[in-house]
Amino acid sequence: MGLLGRLRGREAADTDDLARLRAWVGAHHGVEAFVEPRTAVTPTTVLLVDADGAWTRGRVTGPAAATRFARKLRMPVYDAQIVGYPQRMRDHDARERILRRRRQA
Repeated sequence: MGLLGRLRGREAADTDDLARLRAWVGAHHGVEAFVEPRTAVTPTTVLLVDADGAWTRGRVTGPAAATRFARKLRMPVYDAQIVGYPQRMRDHDARERILRRRRQA
């Protein structure tokens, strides 16, 4: 596959991710966006965290696209490298781990 094919494939994946993220925002309340930078192994992503700490992540074409996405949906947007992640997200994950262990026991 050539460079243009790869770029088109990535754009389609980003579009699919954005559609999924929009649906997630519609199903949750108090959502905030955290822009995660591109790394050597992952593209730029946007992490969405709701008021209860539930979260989801999706690919975007870059930080500007993540900011446009969040502003279009009227949600606060933060740079994850600067502000870090909210405590409610870690608390939510800890509660989920406890519930999974209880179900397994």
